[in-house]
Amino acid sequence: MPGLLRGVARTAVIAGTATAVSNRVSRRQAGRWAEQESAARQDVDQRATAPAPAPAPAPAPAAQSHADDMTAKIDQLRQLADLKAQGVLTEEEFAAQKRQLLG
Repeated sequence: MPGLLRGVARTAVIAGTATAVSNRVSRRQAGRWAEQESAARQDVDQRATAPAPAPAPAPAPAAQSHADDMTAKIDQLRQLADLKAQGVLTEEEFAAQKRQLLG
């Protein structure tokens, strides 16, 4: 009988803990949704009362666009290298992705 009582008590503790964690997660998620909803309302209110937006700036020169493109490629190469180092990509997959990225 003591073994049965111990098992029932353990189950009750586990179920209570699971319920508490579930409730906490639900409350936190509801709070996040409420924050997002209020932020969206504020954005709508601000757009309704804000003056017309200024005209868009002129496009950046081609040199800047090329530099941004190169920076993006370097970042992608770093991500691929990290995946290879973690063992997610094989050497062949890494080489293929690198060739595709660099053209």
